Amino acid sequence: MYNPDADASPINPLPKSVILLLVLVGGVEIALQLAERGMIGGPTAIGWRLQWAQQFGFFDSVFEWMRVNQDYGFKSLVRFITYAFIHAGGTHILFVLIFIAAFGKFVAEMLGDLAVLVIYVISAIVGALAYGLILDESGMLIGGYPAVYGLLGGFTWVQFLIERMDNKSGLRAFGLIGFFMAIQLAYKLFFGGNNDWLAELFGFGTGFTLAIAFGPGGFGMLRELFLRLRQR
Repeated sequence: MYNPDADASPINPLPKSVILLLVLVGGVEIALQLAERGMIGGPTAIGWRLQWAQQFGFFDSVFEWMRVNQDYGFKSLVRFITYAFIHAGGTHILFVLIFIAAFGKFVAEMLGDLAVLVIYVISAIVGALAYGLILDESGMLIGGYPAVYGLLGGFTWVQFLIERMDNKSGLRAFGLIGFFMAIQLAYKLFFGGNNDWLAELFGFGTGFTLAIAFGPGGFGMLRELFLRLRQR
């Protein structure tokens, strides 16, 4: 009997938005890895990672200078986005790529490619903004974690929506963010380090909110839920 899906790929193709993010984020890391191995850029390329981090990373001190001097030039503002594409190394970027592929694919299939790109960029911006306004950190903020936590926020909203449609509380949808935040807290307590977790938490909240905006009737359902909670 003829099966029209016999020639279909056993692996579902990734959405275009996810492929674009993987190419951009992964491409930067590949270039830096090749430079550190002397394969591109010449002798000075070994220092590209540090140079790019200083040039494109987000620094609270730079943000403070911008506010004091009322100087919001492009070279300073672009750091709110570019920091999410620079990582400390292969280990640092590993889960960023995994999260983009997993959560990004889910969000794209449910909310569309535009939602993935908007959530990634805006979550990065809000995460850095929170990092700069709330904290007083001397270290730089680099890496795509605030942005991919935004994708996790989008994933969480859809899961919450599905649970509510099944007349469940929806609290299980927040299990992943609770798990990741617990790991972050444990790491902070035992190993120290800066407070990147705050940027990630705000990235999550941003992605969650934007997913509501992209979803059909999202704000209406959220308002209805709040009304029900007030009546209890």
